[in-house]
Amino acid sequence: MVSFADVPSALDDHREAYGVEPICSVLPIAPSTYYACRALQADPALRSARAQSDAALRPEIQRVWDENRHVYGAKPARLGGAGSGSS
Repeated sequence: MVSFADVPSALDDHREAYGVEPICSVLPIAPSTYYACRALQADPALRSARAQSDAALRPEIQRVWDENRHVYGAKPARLGGAGSGSS
């Protein structure tokens, strides 16, 4: 099963042969959604403040999760350092 996150990449694989709009007519994605996704990938500054903040926190959350043998979820890791001594 293809996830929604994979659709833009899959569409890119075939856009030269078929075009964006014809492909989108058979996929569950509007052409405007595809173009918006590509614009955000090209310029991350266009992302929302929350998305930018999440991207900045991702490495720290990953580090805490890895150090704790993948037992903590993202929310406890983000909120309290998941036992890492940071708060």
